[in-house]
Amino acid sequence: MKKVLKWIGIVLGSLIGLILLAGIVMVMIGNSRLNKTYDFPPSNITIPTDAASIERGKHRVEALCQGCHGPDLGGINQWFNAGPIGTVDSTNLTSGEGGFASEATSDEDFVRAIRHGIGLDGKPIFMPAVESTSYLSDEDLGAIIAYVKSVPPVDHVTNGHNFTPLAKILFVLGQLPNMPAETVSHEIHVTAPEAGATMEYGEYMVNTNDCRACHGPDLNGGPFPDPTITKISPNLTPGGELSAWTEEEFITAIRTGVMPSGYKLDNEFMPWETFRNYTDDELKAIWLYLQSLPALPQWTK
Repeated sequence: MKKVLKWIGIVLGSLIGLILLAGIVMVMIGNSRLNKTYDFPPSNITIPTDAASIERGKHRVEALCQGCHGPDLGGINQWFNAGPIGTVDSTNLTSGEGGFASEATSDEDFVRAIRHGIGLDGKPIFMPAVESTSYLSDEDLGAIIAYVKSVPPVDHVTNGHNFTPLAKILFVLGQLPNMPAETVSHEIHVTAPEAGATMEYGEYMVNTNDCRACHGPDLNGGPFPDPTITKISPNLTPGGELSAWTEEEFITAIRTGVMPSGYKLDNEFMPWETFRNYTDDELKAIWLYLQSLPALPQWTK
């Protein structure tokens, strides 16, 4: 009996040792991916200085950036907090103390962050929106950078991303999303269709405004990028509830947060309070694009 117990102890000890070793190896692989440095040719994007372009940049920032970086773009502490997985502070984008604009040495630093998901040190940043902002045209990206550089400085030091060993293991196992720098196309120059209430421009707006991050790559719903949220996002294709809506009802829902049924959208899950900053033509374009999609069934687990 003692020999049996001894062998059971040896086997269990070996298994525990192998599990620990595997965990250490995966943490090391995760660290390697998180600390990988990237380098891209300069884009040489022209950053405009005229009032109209800066106003255009302000418009895009209000609908695209303020939800994560705050109304003053000063960053948000623990913007993402998943307990045992870790925390993420959204970056202070201004020229104040701790701000990205105060530490950037050139406009290319902004381009690398927004289009490629790369920080000032050349390492990947946890900025999920990069999977959308990488589609921004050179003109829109230049306007956004121009506006961000013009906002009043905010003194606020944030702490970036702080991932636990568990997060790094889940990251390597594919249970957490890749860093945006590992997935985006890294095009140096991007063009957009002419702005207007067209299906083509609607596709551009959807691609550049994080819609697919929550509603899935085919826009028929999916899990939220935050693994702590168990809700499933709704289907935006004609196979979902929007098939019974009119364009006017769609625009009203985005503007007021109230659906035709009277249901009030929760801004935490559907940030209509920032999306309501879209122009009428932008919303009409988005509507036309959504209506052009194939009618897909609601995504389920």
